[in-house]
Amino acid sequence: MPPTGRPLRWLLPVVLILVWLAVGGGLGPYAGKLAEVSSNDQAAFLPRSAESTRVLDAGRAFAARDSVPVVVVWTVAGGGAAARQGAASGALASLAGAPGVVGAPSPALPSEDGQALQGVVQLRSGLGDALPRTLDRVRGAAEEVPGTRVRLAGPAATQADLSGAFAGIDGVLLGVALVAVLLILLLVYRSVLLPLVIIVGSVFALGLACGVVYALAERDVVRVDGQVQGILFILVIGAATDYALLLTARFREELAGGRDRFTAVRAAVRRSAGPVTASAATVALGLLALLLSDLTNNRALGPVGAIGIVCALLSALTFLPAVLVLLGRAAYWPAGPDRTGHPMWSRLAALVDRAPRRVWAVTLAALLACAAFAPTLSARGVPLDEVFVDDAPSVTAQAALAEHFPGGSGNPAVVIARADRAAQVVRAAEDTGGVASAAPVTASGRPGGGPPRVVDGRVRIDVTLEDTADSTAAEETVVRLRGAVHAVPGAEALVGGYTAQRYDTQRTAERDRALIIPVVLAIILLILVGLLRSLLVPVLLIVTVALNFLATLGVAALVFERALGFGGTDASVPLYGFVFLVALGVDYNIFLMSRVREEALLHGTRAGVLRGLTATGGVITSAGVVLAATFAALAVIPLAFLLQIAFIVAFGVLLDTLVVRSLLVPALVRDIGPAAWWPGALARRPEPRP
Repeated sequence: MPPTGRPLRWLLPVVLILVWLAVGGGLGPYAGKLAEVSSNDQAAFLPRSAESTRVLDAGRAFAARDSVPVVVVWTVAGGGAAARQGAASGALASLAGAPGVVGAPSPALPSEDGQALQGVVQLRSGLGDALPRTLDRVRGAAEEVPGTRVRLAGPAATQADLSGAFAGIDGVLLGVALVAVLLILLLVYRSVLLPLVIIVGSVFALGLACGVVYALAERDVVRVDGQVQGILFILVIGAATDYALLLTARFREELAGGRDRFTAVRAAVRRSAGPVTASAATVALGLLALLLSDLTNNRALGPVGAIGIVCALLSALTFLPAVLVLLGRAAYWPAGPDRTGHPMWSRLAALVDRAPRRVWAVTLAALLACAAFAPTLSARGVPLDEVFVDDAPSVTAQAALAEHFPGGSGNPAVVIARADRAAQVVRAAEDTGGVASAAPVTASGRPGGGPPRVVDGRVRIDVTLEDTADSTAAEETVVRLRGAVHAVPGAEALVGGYTAQRYDTQRTAERDRALIIPVVLAIILLILVGLLRSLLVPVLLIVTVALNFLATLGVAALVFERALGFGGTDASVPLYGFVFLVALGVDYNIFLMSRVREEALLHGTRAGVLRGLTATGGVITSAGVVLAATFAALAVIPLAFLLQIAFIVAFGVLLDTLVVRSLLVPALVRDIGPAAWWPGALARRPEPRP
């Protein structure tokens, strides 16, 4: 290049870095602002078309203002609760008109065993940060009753505990994930600058993603809650780091080959852009397949996660190359770019070459043994007392309520029916096995004690179940209750409430898995066929990552039940685990097999497998460890759902990188030989003699 053109070579990298500095400075704060447009309302997690969701929508008309109840529970050691009923009712009555309280609280009612009292206070929905203060006000009034212990249960108390669990999501979670990634990168590269550059690039990508998501959520285009926000953070940090690892590994190879920084960056981007873009496409399109779900939180994660993946891809292909141009060989100081990979990968490649059939047979048998336990994983939902990893106040309060009152107290089944058939519907409900009581809601907003409140010719009937609301027995009662009230002529009855919502969510999750899993597999297969110019290899990769998913579920079933003591998983956990593990697992196989194909074009399939495994072993394993560590960071949020997702993805990614991608896939391709690339031209190319 003429001397006058040399300064122009620096212009594009400098401009790109300045643009990303502006993005990081301008949009970075939105990572902390997402909570402003987030909603942790449990109603938003329901199936859109389910009967329980229609009941929830219809039930809002029976409140003078949108409200959410808190159940006050007094327990009296040794009995004597009835003697304190008047004081408890007076304490509740004193809350009428208090900030955040809607209408008049109910009077306190004693339990049959004489050891507890309960009353209901309706709080204004959407209190946000004022909810804890309002609950403290309710607790303070209730504690005026002498000789009792006060607990707060019900939806409002649960909502407060959920908000508390997500309170540190933009601080603690992000900090733990970034520190874990930084430590791993320092150990992998043994350099100072490059890990910092990769971390900065992932943070810039996260800032861009959060800025875009904030703007869309503010306009109600996408929906954000605490779970979506946490997964977005982890996805962007993990994906941006993975893509950066692949690019910097190719850059180091080019520098070690004697090329100058500009030529090395161009070659690294050219050779990495295809695999990285294909990898991002599998994850983004896999997430967008969640839009087919009928569960609102699944649909919310789809576009938000896809936005995060696109931003991670942009950072890896623009910001990182620009910085590498400026740093050159100094990026790898003090180790330098000439440091060779670990000899372990050469030995592993030799093992695969020497005994491919034995390698894939042993690994396949081990994966199948783990997968045999997958059917034992229960996805019937997490019991109320296991929603939080630690004992949350609302959970202990609900346990106390269930101990002294019918199991369904505080979480009744809700029936909406025509007013002129109310009596028949009540009788049908009371005659249903598993129902403790049923009564229409009156003008006071509580069941019983007066004529039913009629809204648009319909009434609301609260049905208290004998069993706890999160039990299988309660779900069976709801099924019977629906059959009974649906059979009342002209009643047009619908059954909802917590137990019905739980039941509907499980049925919807089963339908989603049956629909979305084949769609995700088809999307990934098409991408792999286009990238690898083959049909057999993509099918092998799909089968192996699916087997990895089943093996992970089998191990998770054992760990959740026997080590962690979980009674079940959230209904969405298997689907989330599938989307993340299959899409992300294919990533590492894309990185491997695209390099194998590149080498096979020059040296034949056998040498291509050995060279590809040796060249990518270290970087892909490092990427897997980074992604596992970032997902493991979700465990800092004390919710069973996120802990379960963290374990499944972290363990599954490690299993994929260390076993499936390192042993099973290379051994299968080595054993099949050139025919693995069928029907592509590479399958017909003669194999060079060793």
